[in-house]
Amino acid sequence: MEWSILFFINSVLLGVGLAMDAFSVSLANGLNEPAMKKQRMCGIAGVFAFFQAFMPMTGWICVHTILRYFQAFEKLIPWIALVLLLFIGGKMLSEGIRSQGDETQKPEVGIAALLVQGVATSIDALSVGFTIAGYGFIMASVCALIIAAVTFAVCMIGLTIGKKFGTRFSDCAAILGGVILIVIGLEIFIAGVI
Repeated sequence: MEWSILFFINSVLLGVGLAMDAFSVSLANGLNEPAMKKQRMCGIAGVFAFFQAFMPMTGWICVHTILRYFQAFEKLIPWIALVLLLFIGGKMLSEGIRSQGDETQKPEVGIAALLVQGVATSIDALSVGFTIAGYGFIMASVCALIIAAVTFAVCMIGLTIGKKFGTRFSDCAAILGGVILIVIGLEIFIAGVI
């Protein structure tokens, strides 16, 4: 593919498609932490954007170097996403149930959990490396940066919506957030296996 408006439109659409899981997880994070500051929101959206750019480039490198090993790993992607999101969603769900009626501030999503969320929501983007395999390194990098920018914007929207509803439904926000993560994990697994 050559540089064209179609390249940029395709990259934006690819970014929107890949960002939907990160949007849902951002929504859950906003629900869990309704008092989140703007700087923290940018940090969370930045983590998701980083992984959404990093994974397609990793896939692109795999296509150009170790293709046969990556194809064997590709079958595990839905399982890995399922396990990671079930773990984090289950943890958030159990903490929400335990803190039911507790008026203290809900705990923030820690950096370790955020990194796991970033990997879990972007691991399917590894296969995008096959989609962009025909691009040169510069075009693939630009595509990954566009995906990152779109993901950042989509996650900021998800966090904002989550915060708004998290304030209104603070009693059940962590439970809802955990359920959302579990459903996303199941969706990625079912879509990847079927």
